[in-house]
Amino acid sequence: MTQYICHKAETRGHDYSDWLDSKKTFSFADYYNPKRMSFGALRVLNDDVLTGGSGFGTHPHDNMEIVSIPLSGSLRHEDSLGNHNVVSVGSVQVISAGTGLFHSEYNGSPTQPAAFLQLWIYPDVLNTTPGYTAITLPRTFRENHLYPFIQPGNGAATVTIRQDTWMSMGFFDNASVTEYQMHKEDNGVYAFVIGGAFDIDGRVLQNRDGLGIYNGEGVTIRSLSDQAGLLLIEVPMSLPFAV
Repeated sequence: MTQYICHKAETRGHDYSDWLDSKKTFSFADYYNPKRMSFGALRVLNDDVLTGGSGFGTHPHDNMEIVSIPLSGSLRHEDSLGNHNVVSVGSVQVISAGTGLFHSEYNGSPTQPAAFLQLWIYPDVLNTTPGYTAITLPRTFRENHLYPFIQPGNGAATVTIRQDTWMSMGFFDNASVTEYQMHKEDNGVYAFVIGGAFDIDGRVLQNRDGLGIYNGEGVTIRSLSDQAGLLLIEVPMSLPFAV
């Protein structure tokens, strides 16, 4: 029987400072909720806004797949692997931390805010070689369908991470209907509303609401507003190692 976990936007953790406004779906940093530690292999889903000229200084990570999705403005990335890059709206950045690396993420503008989603995914294998990838999504990802930008296997406009994970994003006209089928029987999918509103299997979600779905074969998605944006993250619900 399909199971659902709903996280309304206003129930998220919230950290605010003069340089960062961060809404947290799952426990992270100063926000701790024992009932919200993860959704399967999805460990972090932060909704962040950086003020102009600010950012995360150089810091380490290991054994985590870190996905950044700019929603407005741009991010300037540097890491100990020698990568220097700027990603903006319509691009996606993935860091495979593996055995460990150092990186920094700064707002690409000295004056304007930058908004982005930061996701952490547990890898299926520990202590692998670190890596970095950034891609630009085709314009068609905004045209009434879910565009898969992370999936197992290689593609010209997709990223492979070290986990059986599929991520899709799309923007829809009002009353558009789409079906999403699970790729693996034991996976679950987490739906996060980027903008507008949706009906997902009879459950109404508004801007920045999240819904976890598992023990099912798929979901029916209907947009309830024009230019409604949705992010889907399909992940294993169990891990091959203790965390």
